[in-house]
Amino acid sequence: MEYSIGELKDLFDGKLPWNRVKQIMSHPKDDDRFDKYIEILQERFPWPERILLPLGEHLYVVDKAGERIVKCDCGHEFGDYRRNWKLSALIFVRDDYDTLQEIYPGIRSPDPKLCEVREYYCPGCASMLKVESVPVGYPIIFEFLPDIDSFYREWLGRPLSEEREFKDMTYEVTSEWGRRS
Repeated sequence: MEYSIGELKDLFDGKLPWNRVKQIMSHPKDDDRFDKYIEILQERFPWPERILLPLGEHLYVVDKAGERIVKCDCGHEFGDYRRNWKLSALIFVRDDYDTLQEIYPGIRSPDPKLCEVREYYCPGCASMLKVESVPVGYPIIFEFLPDIDSFYREWLGRPLSEEREFKDMTYEVTSEWGRRS
């Protein structure tokens, strides 16, 4: 079944009535849904870079002059998509009783000796991008490293012009921090 760009915009914006949303969810996706979604996203942002893949709310992998970077809605750039974007975000850590009580009041609050809640914000627009609850001292989680070349080549049947090495490059960032100190 084919859906118009207008109807998909309404779907993504939460403007369709539930019975229509349920109907769309119950049917197989149209073959060009990804392309329509990218088209919808692309027209919403003033920046010229081509969106290759949405990473989550507010974050996208874009092609900027041949480089693949993570970019926020506001235009802030986090760097190469193969490096954990969270290392370039503003981070607020709730690791004491008072700050944890702000979001988990009373007996629902985790023990700050066992758990911390990390909130990641965009330095450009202050949008909250991610929250993770982890044991104290746990490394920052890199939850999604997409193999963009395989996705375009094998799933979409449209290989990108220049393939990139599929490799987690986060260590290079933290290694550089160690050399500076």
